[in-house]
Amino acid sequence: MSLTDLLDEAGLTGRGGAMFPTSVKLRAAFDNRAELIVNACDGEVGTHKDALVVAEHLRELEHGAGLVARKVHWAAHRGSDTEDRLLEAGLRVLSVPARYVASEESALVSLLHGGLARPVMRHEPIARGGRDSQGHRLRPTLVLNAETVWRISQIAQYGPGRFRGFGTPDEPGPRLVTIGGSVERPGVYDTAAGVPMRELLTAAGAFEVGAVGIGGLSGGWLSAGDAWSVAWSNAALAPHGLRTGTGAIHVLERSACPLQYVTRLARFAAGESAGQCGPCMFGVPAVATQVAQLADGALAYDEFALLQQRLRLLPGRGACRYPDGIAGFISSALRTFRADVEAHLAGACVAMKERAGAAR
Repeated sequence: MSLTDLLDEAGLTGRGGAMFPTSVKLRAAFDNRAELIVNACDGEVGTHKDALVVAEHLRELEHGAGLVARKVHWAAHRGSDTEDRLLEAGLRVLSVPARYVASEESALVSLLHGGLARPVMRHEPIARGGRDSQGHRLRPTLVLNAETVWRISQIAQYGPGRFRGFGTPDEPGPRLVTIGGSVERPGVYDTAAGVPMRELLTAAGAFEVGAVGIGGLSGGWLSAGDAWSVAWSNAALAPHGLRTGTGAIHVLERSACPLQYVTRLARFAAGESAGQCGPCMFGVPAVATQVAQLADGALAYDEFALLQQRLRLLPGRGACRYPDGIAGFISSALRTFRADVEAHLAGACVAMKERAGAAR
């Protein structure tokens, strides 16, 4: 049985967030003799799983990468411990600027070909080649997340049956999650689809749970009640407008103002633009400014309506899906924290009131 057939039977999907069937990407790569970039950047906010895979499973990673391509490049953020480990192992390292969009798939391919680490508008899969934003020809290049490559090695060694022994029939296989925030034991956990979120939160020692962020900047939010009752799977998260994505889980403390936390991430997002598309250069900063005003109790109702309109206009207008993710993240926050939004529009803060009441 070929590797692609094994992956088909296993049902492996990408662990970098997109969850595209890995076998489909590999077939295109094999047909075009594509080079491979193993993405170990942990580019999403709150994720550290790639660092763990490189630190603890590098030999298996190399095995998996060798099954996929003859020429392999290892992408890691410049100056990171992950980059140091890859260099010490004598591997061919692609040193990536430590910026959010720099580790996007097409940005890595652009960087590999001597361009800037910026997303490229794509008209066909990069595994088949294509051109960058300047019209320069790109060699066929496949980009896979480090955890995905590790899982390829496991499936090749132990078979699809063992892989399917974890997870659900529709979302098979083990997968890593990174849990942080208001927890006693932050870190990377090996789990699978279908596991109750309650088990994950308990394992990490979550306390004073006010809400739970799923998927970093490209994800959204669950209320505390939903977080304790929902399962960790795309099927269970879909009714909340979420998916497992990169496996980032952030527990927000009940006493914290959620809008202040969202503001910090929105401001970070505004500073991470690739600087090549209007939605990133102007739309995301404008949205971040209004979210900050909302958090400060300085946004009027008509301005809030403008914020909502901007959030509807952002998706689908950039070279990559960065603006889409930011719009989804903030929109999810406005829905989940509706009571806080109403209070802030009235010039108050629910979290501050609760803290003041607890202090009496």
